[in-house]
Parts: sequence; structure tokens; C-alpha cells
Amino acid sequence: MEKRNIYMDHAATTYVKPEVLEEMIPYFTENFGNPSSIYSQARVTNMAIDESRGKIAKAINADRREIFITGGGSEADNWAIKGYANANKHKGNHIITTTIEHHAILHVCEYLGKNGFEITYLPVDEKGFINIDDLRNAIKDTTILVSIMFANNEIGTIQSVKEIGEVCRENKVVFHTDAVQAVGHIPVDVQELNIDMLSMAAHKFYGPKGVGALYVRKGIRLENLIHGGAQERNKRAGTENIPGIIGMAKALELAVENMEEENKKLVMLRNKLIDGLLERVPHSRLNGPCGEMRLPGNANITFEFIEGESILLMLDAKGIAASSGSACTSGSLDPSHVLLAIGLPHEIAHGSLRLSLGEKTTEEEIDYVLEVVPQIVQRLREMSPLWDNFAKGEK
Repeated sequence: MEKRNIYMDHAATTYVKPEVLEEMIPYFTENFGNPSSIYSQARVTNMAIDESRGKIAKAINADRREIFITGGGSEADNWAIKGYANANKHKGNHIITTTIEHHAILHVCEYLGKNGFEITYLPVDEKGFINIDDLRNAIKDTTILVSIMFANNEIGTIQSVKEIGEVCRENKVVFHTDAVQAVGHIPVDVQELNIDMLSMAAHKFYGPKGVGALYVRKGIRLENLIHGGAQERNKRAGTENIPGIIGMAKALELAVENMEEENKKLVMLRNKLIDGLLERVPHSRLNGPCGEMRLPGNANITFEFIEGESILLMLDAKGIAASSGSACTSGSLDPSHVLLAIGLPHEIAHGSLRLSLGEKTTEEEIDYVLEVVPQIVQRLREMSPLWDNFAKGEK
């Protein structure tokens, strides 16, 4: 029997769509001129970058001059936090974030905390939401920046971004959001949502890896993260990744065009998957919220009395690619900081499975996962002393 190949880890990365690759190829082979040069070949690539910058800006309702290209989401996060903190430390040294941020935010805040800045980590409730009053109460005279992720990469929680932005505006504090999981998947309008800075990464919405962008509202001062040449209006040195920029713009354009139809399908499949797993596997629980405040393709389930890593290996043997949390921490033996933050005990947080759906996910694949996962969980529990002790106690 032929091994299946079912990919359910779209939150970690996506493939490059054929239409995106097709648009990129000429900039590897024919239109390869350095945009910083003055001859005609350079003008072609310079114009292509400018056009792409406009497409990226349009997708989030920004001005093209507010879009700065980066090497990915982590660089965009680093630049936003470090760049703003260092350029504005004369105004204050207090930064507010949350306990469930991606490590590209948490580790930057940890670094700044050791270098003269005060960091406040807002807690979240059992669904992963911050309390707006907690944010209001945390802001003080020395607060210069709030960084709260748009949508969580592990449990799919979509924060009340507009309300967060309003609080920041009222208090004249700059608001940055890590929107790596949101851009290209749900509507994002930086004007309507009161966002001052926003990070995105192309490989999360069927674009190439190694390229992202940082939106910076006009008038906000950032210290450069990378020094050297005059690229990105003297803000980020380094010869531009022309094919990557072209690919990111095309991928985002397609994502926005297809978003409404795509999300209807994903929500239907996601709900079937979540309901099916909770129904078929006893002592399981959904992590994160239900309904509209959850990313359309995200399902995160905890199965008690087993370990997530074992599930992943056995799923892989069955041809299913999944995750137990963030791809950036897949080598860690510690349970997810996100799951601990929403109140899961250490031993239970270990048994979590993240299944993130995408464009090519089918109902037949969902049916197969619903058949396989309960069998794997049962098999692992039969080998677990924790389950054995629990089962004896139930009798």
C-alpha cells in the first residue's frame, strides 16, 4: 500500500504556489540587475521592487513608503522591538508584551530586559486572550511600546487588535503586532485596527522563505538593525532579494483575492476535525477559542496521558505531517510556553497536537486523520504508566 503524504503543518510553512514561482523565475535568470545601479537592467529590477512594495502595502491598507523588506518575520520582529526601543529610549524604557508571543518577540524582550529596559508580560486567559484592562493598567509614564501578536501560531487565538490599538492610541504608546500568522489568512487593515508597526513573513502565505516585511507607520523612528548600504531608504542595508520580494507580493495578492472563499472551506474542515477528535478520543481538550476568534485552519488538541513527540513520529509513519507547537522550538523537550500560559499543567501540556490546514487540504484527508489519530492515542496510552494508573483509579 502506497504511503500517504498529508501535510497538516501550514502554520510552520507553506509551499510556493506555481503562479508565484512563475513570477519569480525571470528575476533569477533575466532581470537580475542590482537595483542600486543606474543602468537600464537595474531600473527594471528597481521598478519591480517598487511595484511589489505597492502590492504588499495595498494588502494591509498602508502606503508603499511604509513597507520595509526584511529577511523574514523574525528579523521584522527584532527590528521593530530593538529598533524602536533604542531610537526612543530618551522617552522611556518600559515595554509591554504577552506571555504567549513567538520567541522572536520574547527573546528580544529578554535581551532588552538585560540592557536597561523594563518588560511587562501580560497574562492570558484559558483561551489565550489578554484582558484589555490588564493592558490599560500596565501602561505608565515610561511606557514606549506595546507588542502583542495578532494571532497565535500554536493555538490560533486572534486578539482584539483594534481595541488594543485604541488603548495604545489613547495613551500615545506605539503598538506593534507580530502578524506573521494573520497576514494573508484573515483581513488586516492597519488603519482601521490602529496598528503602528506590523511584521509578516512570505512563507506563511504560499510565498518563498527568507523574505518578509515590516510595516512602519509614517513618523515612527527606528534605529537600523543592519548597517551598510543605502537600501530600503537607508534603513536596511544589503542587496535586495529581488525574486523573494516579487514572490512575496504575488503570494500576498493571491491570498487576499482568495481569502473569503478559502476561509469558508478551512473553517468547515477545521470544525469537522476538532469535533471529530474531541468526540472520538476521551480525555482530550481543545486549546484556544472556538468560532471566529480562531484562525480558520488551526486545530490544537491536548490528549492526556501521552507525549506529543510520540504522536508526531507515529503520524509521520502513517504519512501525516503535523506539529506539537511552534516549528522554531521543535527541538525542545520543554512543553509549549503557550500551553503553560493558558493554564495547562506541565504533564498535560506535553500531549498536544497542532494540525494546521491549508489550500490543498481535503475532506478525505480529514477523514483519514480522524481514523488514524484515535488509534495512535489509544496505542500510546496502552504503553503509558500514567494512563495505566488513571485507568486503575477509574475502576
